[in-house]
Amino acid sequence: MAYTDIDKPEDYFNTKLYSGNASTQSITGVGFQPDFTWIKQRNGTGWHQWVDAVRGSGKRINSNDTGAEYNDVNGLTSFDTDGFSLGTSGDYNGSGNTQVSWNWLASNTTASNTDGSITSTVSANTTSGFSIVSYTGTGSNATVGHGLGVVPKMIIVKLRSGAGDWTVYNSNIGNTNFLRLNGTLASTSQATYWNNTTPTSSVFSIGSAGDVNTSSGTHIAYCFAEKKGFSKFGSYTGNGSTDGPFIYTGFKPALTITKRTSDIEHWGMYDSTRDTFNPASAELIPNLNASEGSFVDRDFLSNGFKIRSDNTARNGSGDTYIYMAFAENPFVTSTGIPTTAR
Repeated sequence: MAYTDIDKPEDYFNTKLYSGNASTQSITGVGFQPDFTWIKQRNGTGWHQWVDAVRGSGKRINSNDTGAEYNDVNGLTSFDTDGFSLGTSGDYNGSGNTQVSWNWLASNTTASNTDGSITSTVSANTTSGFSIVSYTGTGSNATVGHGLGVVPKMIIVKLRSGAGDWTVYNSNIGNTNFLRLNGTLASTSQATYWNNTTPTSSVFSIGSAGDVNTSSGTHIAYCFAEKKGFSKFGSYTGNGSTDGPFIYTGFKPALTITKRTSDIEHWGMYDSTRDTFNPASAELIPNLNASEGSFVDRDFLSNGFKIRSDNTARNGSGDTYIYMAFAENPFVTSTGIPTTAR
């Protein structure tokens, strides 16, 4: 009996902390060559930097901003076998800055994908359920191949060639609704984003909305499928208590990102590298450039996480929330041996 799809989650996702030096430096210890690295300054108001190997190591987009892709020659300069290299850009490597990087492995290569009505360029890891997808929009209803071989549960899309909002599909709010990663918008119904069509094991659907399908505009999509013992994309209902709901994931989380969907609210992200003991309180907000806050929020447990805040941002009574979570350790490995809580 297989208890988990992945025994060593750190082979596919890893959080790496480092300090900036305002010079060039190589960050090692990631454990693999990442295809997608998300960097945020912790002790200041640096922007969230998203860099991936499909677009190219110098090209950044920012989850707290609507701006087009920008080629920062002094930012993340290369993806390396055990991490990445940096130039002198302050958002990545400012002197005295404490930084966090979240790193995902795709395939370390790209392939043309013709599964959809739009041909896409894809770097896909079918083991971990993660793919990076670049495509050019048509302005009318279309499908795009994602390369995962299973149905994605969460998709994040950004227009590269111009200004536009970040659009989020999540299976828990359905194919008629969307969220904004760069804002506080509640779950909102609009057919022109996902064409009221659930993704399949080969493609996701897009409507005519410019944020996901600008005619002749280039777009990037980050697609995530659930893998047992490694990733989970679910929802929970708040109870308004510091003895909040327990959310079962089947693994000890390394990273959790949550968003209230029933009303406006900021996103929030916590990880087990910045917070090595419970409760986790080091909060960063993907839609803001704010420095790391201290906000007692959740416990990371061997098989999930438990909300410890009564704040409506994460646990309003009767409110609904979505989450995305990636594993530090599976609850039970393929050997049948359970892991323990911290």
